[in-house]
Amino acid sequence: MAFSARVSQAVMAQINVTPLVDVMLVLLIIFMISAPIITHKTKLDLPQASSQFTQAPTAIHLAIQADGTMYWNDTPVSLDQLRTQLAIAATRSTQPALEIDAADGVAYQTVATVLSEAREQGLARIDMLGVR
Repeated sequence: MAFSARVSQAVMAQINVTPLVDVMLVLLIIFMISAPIITHKTKLDLPQASSQFTQAPTAIHLAIQADGTMYWNDTPVSLDQLRTQLAIAATRSTQPALEIDAADGVAYQTVATVLSEAREQGLARIDMLGVR
């Protein structure tokens, strides 16, 4: 077998387009995958502007101790009194947020009962407070 060597010392002025085509195909695939994600519409419920000032109602702080006793804004309440207070809070024109501060070691059933009662009475916003 004979191999021929280049006799001419002229510079080869051609570009190798294979890497360019590979890069362009990869970019095309990336754009095809990301295009539907970019055009996806997300529904946002933005607040409406109002010319009158409305004061937000103060939040209700409900503390549940480890032994199951409950305190409505630092006032001890029973489960029946809690139901009454939740019903009163739910009938206000602007409902306050219910902030539940459950202590460590409180029974899950107690917290679940309070959550279900709040939902049953119609409170829209219930917040769980964490460790401070």
